[in-house]
Amino acid sequence: MQFPKIIQGGMGVGVSNWSLANAVSKLGQLGVVSGTALDQLFVRRLADGDQGGHMRRGLDAFPFPDMAKRIWEEYFVPSGKPSQAPYPVAPMHQRRDLKKVIELCIVSNFVEVFLAREGHKNPVGINFLEKVQLPHLPSIYGAMLAGVGYVLMGAGIPLHIPGVLDAFAAQHPSEYKLSVIGAAQGQDTQMTFDPADYAEGPLPMLHRPKFLAIVSSNTLATTMLRRASGRVDGLIIETPTAGGHNAPPRGKLQLNAAGEPIYGERDRVDIAELRRLGVPFWLAGGYGNPSMLREALEQGAAGVQVGTAFAFTQESGMSADLKKSLLAQAVAGTGEVFTDPLASPTGFPFKVALIPGTYSDPEVAAARKRVCDLGYLREPYAAEEGKIGYRCSAEPVENYLAKGGKIEDTVGRKCLCNALMSNIGYAQIRKDMTMEPPLVTVGDDLNSVAQFLAPGRTSYSAADVVESLLSLSVNFEVAEQELAATA
Repeated sequence: MQFPKIIQGGMGVGVSNWSLANAVSKLGQLGVVSGTALDQLFVRRLADGDQGGHMRRGLDAFPFPDMAKRIWEEYFVPSGKPSQAPYPVAPMHQRRDLKKVIELCIVSNFVEVFLAREGHKNPVGINFLEKVQLPHLPSIYGAMLAGVGYVLMGAGIPLHIPGVLDAFAAQHPSEYKLSVIGAAQGQDTQMTFDPADYAEGPLPMLHRPKFLAIVSSNTLATTMLRRASGRVDGLIIETPTAGGHNAPPRGKLQLNAAGEPIYGERDRVDIAELRRLGVPFWLAGGYGNPSMLREALEQGAAGVQVGTAFAFTQESGMSADLKKSLLAQAVAGTGEVFTDPLASPTGFPFKVALIPGTYSDPEVAAARKRVCDLGYLREPYAAEEGKIGYRCSAEPVENYLAKGGKIEDTVGRKCLCNALMSNIGYAQIRKDMTMEPPLVTVGDDLNSVAQFLAPGRTSYSAADVVESLLSLSVNFEVAEQELAATA
């Protein structure tokens, strides 16, 4: 089977949007959309008047027209909302979501994948975070309705996802056990989804997408292959230099002089051991240049996953002013990335680009009033009388403590949900007319993206990245074929 040499990373909220994934997949590589918070992003696109008519085009292709009509009528604002008006906010997810919340999840994931697949016949992927469990089932179903070719998942150990894909492909209901802190033995924490409850007519036949688990160690790679609920089609091995969430260092947490986690020998991946597992694997984290792709192929990898280089392309969803600022830093070689051990409510280290005036600026962070109104990173916990509550260490401190949280867990936490929306130009406007600040996440190789800028250019495209990355691997392929012919 032919696998892509390049997987475009599923970055953040809306950075890896349908436009970027479409451009990469058209070039014969694997374009990937980010599945995180697609429902809220969809609402904000409609509130801005659906510029370009893309959401409408996706809705017109949706197989359940009555559901699509309900979503359109509730959230579409002709000509767009007033610039100083806040965006509407859909209800936060719970274990037993309202029907309208589930429908929004299905539709938004369908539309994103549908648009990414337009105009070509190559596969498209979608990336989810294991830790954002509450929307998993309807999100995956919506993506499969649109014919997604790959599902990628990391930020946890997604053992149950392959079985979900199998169930939906067989037109069966699916379930997913929610991780609940302090849950009593035997407590019901199961989430269920039956496609028949939402279909308008016979259930559509669905193709089972390939599943790629994003892991950070040989141990996790082996665990996924041995214990997953269904077939794992490949592995993406992400090193601590990659953007977004990083796996914590193994063993006791130690920080360097700058306050970043220290990764050691135990965190290194044994490539020879990976090869013995017998499944395709891709290497990620600092592989965004031609020599690194060739090196990965020589080590037996199917290819590489590249995020940071694609984050700054013309097609990505990152706002133009942030792209311009960070590209200028990259050209000057002055870009700085800090692996923040505290910022993310998940407790995972989170890579942050240091940009004055953004949430990475201590003064900006101190001035922001704590609000939790999107809630994707809330942790479910066992509340009184067998109920499940939800809390986030970045929400107002008094609220978090009232839910049994510890004060020390609130120190340094940042609202990633709102910040990542700001990164792509959908910053929420508060009652005092302040706007939610952005917090950009990129890999340690930020400054290396300058390699994709042609002389005199201030921007570059997804095609520029793909062409550059493949420039050395073509020669490697020829040599490999010649060796096989003489064997």
